[in-house]
Amino acid sequence: MHEADKSKTTFMTDRGIFCYEVMLFDLNNVRATYQRLMDRIFKERIDCNVEVYVDDMIVKSESPEKHVRNLLEVFERLHDFNMRLYPKKCMFGVEGGKFMGFLLRDEKSRPIPTSVRP
Repeated sequence: MHEADKSKTTFMTDRGIFCYEVMLFDLNNVRATYQRLMDRIFKERIDCNVEVYVDDMIVKSESPEKHVRNLLEVFERLHDFNMRLYPKKCMFGVEGGKFMGFLLRDEKSRPIPTSVRP
């Protein structure tokens, strides 16, 4: 969170007055602001080897060796912008999975059958 904006998150308890150090997703327009930041950080990589939707991110690669290079690039970009990953949400070395209502596998994406209505 920008230093000048921290005071806008001030709240009071019986133990004192506090403000948040990081952006909360419950605040107005935070999701849109965060998405714009992710779009800016990964502008050159989106649709190439990175997909980002708010706080969900996929790094895709053709080979394990290329995947390591792509991950390092993503980690460097996140570090450059002082961003951190939430370890409990991270998965590495996955060959496919669910993302935004799609099943991703082998460079193909298909809607998840349970999320499609006839």
